[in-house]
Amino acid sequence: MEEQVPRCGGGRPPIPAAGRRPALARHASFVRSPANSTKPETERTFESMDTEYIPVIRSGGWADMGSRNSMEDVIICSDNFMQDFGFESYEEGPRAFYGVFDGHGGKHAADFVCSNLPRFIVEDEGFPREIAKAVSSAFLQTDAAFADACSRNCKLDSGTTALAALVVGRSLLVANAGDCRAVLCRRGKAIEMSRDHKPSCNLEKMRIEALGGYVDDDYLNGQLNVARAIGDWHMEGMKVCGGLGPLSAEPEVMTTDLTEEDEFLIMGCDGIWDVFRSQNAVDFARRKLQEHNDPAACCKELVDEAIKRNSGDNLSVVVVCFNSRPPPVLTAPRPRVQRSISAEGLRELQSFLDSLAD
Repeated sequence: MEEQVPRCGGGRPPIPAAGRRPALARHASFVRSPANSTKPETERTFESMDTEYIPVIRSGGWADMGSRNSMEDVIICSDNFMQDFGFESYEEGPRAFYGVFDGHGGKHAADFVCSNLPRFIVEDEGFPREIAKAVSSAFLQTDAAFADACSRNCKLDSGTTALAALVVGRSLLVANAGDCRAVLCRRGKAIEMSRDHKPSCNLEKMRIEALGGYVDDDYLNGQLNVARAIGDWHMEGMKVCGGLGPLSAEPEVMTTDLTEEDEFLIMGCDGIWDVFRSQNAVDFARRKLQEHNDPAACCKELVDEAIKRNSGDNLSVVVVCFNSRPPPVLTAPRPRVQRSISAEGLRELQSFLDSLAD
């Protein structure tokens, strides 16, 4: 059974749900980046204002319940998320936002984050000048707001990983808390834009233990197989007031300036990456985009392929293309031919040279 996502709880979803078996979600927008900037270098915002490169943004998303009995994933594709969430932009160029939220223990946390995280980002006083700080703050604000909602209604108790990407001008920011993953395709090469937050990861294990937690059989406190998530306030020993505790909602943020070599971004839940390596997913998506150049259809094909590979989880993926054309066919440079000569050949050559001397 397939389910189009998002279906955010509260607020207006950027992709309206349409029926039981809805059509693929397709989005497109032209993102302009002014060629010149009058701001001094120290006052530049996240958007690179001094470049002539203009990416063309096209996006799509698809999700499937997979082998699970319920669907707890939510995705969001918003090519102008400030307008979608009722805010005016006073800067040139739209602001694009994409998210994959993999819920556990229910779907309430994923729905809540889908509806509220973009709003907290644009409301933050650091947006867009200090956008990395604004996004990190928005993750923590969303976590605190969900804790407050759960304190009033215990039926909401649940948690979710959160992977968000913003395209501002030609700049890309990816924020991740959990084990979803974002992979950038740069001229056919997979560039990971996030790190999987598993409790067994050395850095996460050190952080967990420093905050009073422990890792048992790769599970945080023997209960969760992720080290970072929003929600889960009902789980004893995970979080305390102020958001501290072994389970963190603070995201890791990675940024890059997009160039003409950057073709598309894949964002997927862990069910995708259980059966795809990053480069494998890029190669698969690249072939599909070369065939039909449709990011939404590419998402469905990635999900269908994950099902064929026996992924045992909910499956959700977002693909964001940065060019109106399909990825080019790459031709490998011809290898330099290395030739060798045998000992017998060397003797014959020497004999020939000696005969010339005579």
